[in-house]
Amino acid sequence: MNPDEKKLVPVMITPYNLKTKIDKDAVRKLVEFYIAAGAKGLFTNCLSSEMYSISEDERLELTRSVVKSAKGRVPVVATGSFGLTIEDKAEFARKIYDTGISAVVLITSHYANVEESDEILLRNFEKMLHLTGNIPLGLYECPAPYKRIISSSVLESLITTNRFFFHKDTSIEQDYIKAKLAVIKNSPGFEFFDAHTPNALFSMQSGAKGMSCIAANFYPEVIAWMCEHVNDPDKQEEVKWLQSALTKADPLIHIAYPLSAKYFLRKRGVPVKTISRAHVLELSPAQKQNLDNLYDSFNDWCARLKIAQVNIEDALLPGGRLDAAI
Repeated sequence: MNPDEKKLVPVMITPYNLKTKIDKDAVRKLVEFYIAAGAKGLFTNCLSSEMYSISEDERLELTRSVVKSAKGRVPVVATGSFGLTIEDKAEFARKIYDTGISAVVLITSHYANVEESDEILLRNFEKMLHLTGNIPLGLYECPAPYKRIISSSVLESLITTNRFFFHKDTSIEQDYIKAKLAVIKNSPGFEFFDAHTPNALFSMQSGAKGMSCIAANFYPEVIAWMCEHVNDPDKQEEVKWLQSALTKADPLIHIAYPLSAKYFLRKRGVPVKTISRAHVLELSPAQKQNLDNLYDSFNDWCARLKIAQVNIEDALLPGGRLDAAI
C-alpha cells in the first residue's frame, strides 16, 4: 500500500426496481461502475443510499449485495448505528459487520442529542465500544438526524481507543478540518475522508486520505483523477482548474439528490432507474436541463484532462477491464 495514495470512496446510491424494491442486479453493475471509475473503497447504507428510507432487513440485504459484488477487490464500509438504545445499535452493528464489511460506521449524531455535551457523546461511544467487541469502526458526521460536527479533541479521544479507522468529515469549514488533520498525523492507520467536493484540493493537500463525496455518483472518474493528481507537481495548473469547475458544479448536484444522481447515471448508460424513496417527486424540466448541461460540462472536463470515461457495458464484458482485474 502506498501511504501517500489518495482514495475515492463513493457514498453509494441504492438502485430500485419498478416495485421500489432494491434491484440487486443494478447494485452489482453499479459496484462495477464505481470500481472501474477508480474507487478504492465503497460506503454503502449511508445517507446517499437512502438508509433512513429502507428497513433494517433491507439495510442488511443491500450491504450483503455490495460486499458480494465487490468480491474483495475494494473494502466496503456501512453505517451500523441504528436502534433506539445503545444496546440496539450494538446489536445492529454486529449484524451488519457479519455481512463481510471492513468496518461499521457510526453516525456521530446517533450518540448524543443536539443539546447534549461532548462528555455524554464520548460516554455513549465508550458504551458502544464495550458492546461491540473488536469490530473495526468508523465515524460519519451525517447531516441527519442532525449534523454533529466532532471537535479535534473528541476525534483524538476516539482515535486513542484504537477502534476507529475511518472518518467521513462534513465540517466544510477548513479551520475545523485542519485541526482534525493535525490530530491524526501520528495515526497512520486512520483514514480521513472529506465529503465536501469544494474542499477536495485543500483537504487532500493538507493530509486527508481522500474524498467520500456525492460527486462520485455523477462523475467518479473525475474525482478519482483529482485524488491521483492532487499532489502531482506537474499537474497543479490542471488540478486548480478542475477544483474551480467542481466547486461551481457542486450546488447543482445537491438539488433533488439522490434522484439527480440517478438521472445523471442513466444518461451515462448505468442501468439505474430514476426511482427514489427519499425524493418522491419527479425532476422538473428545469432540473433535467441543468443536469443535461452539467453532463456536457463533464464531457468537456474529460476531454481537457484526457480522462477515460467508464462504459459500463464494456466493463461487464468477459475480458473487460474489471474482468481482467478480478
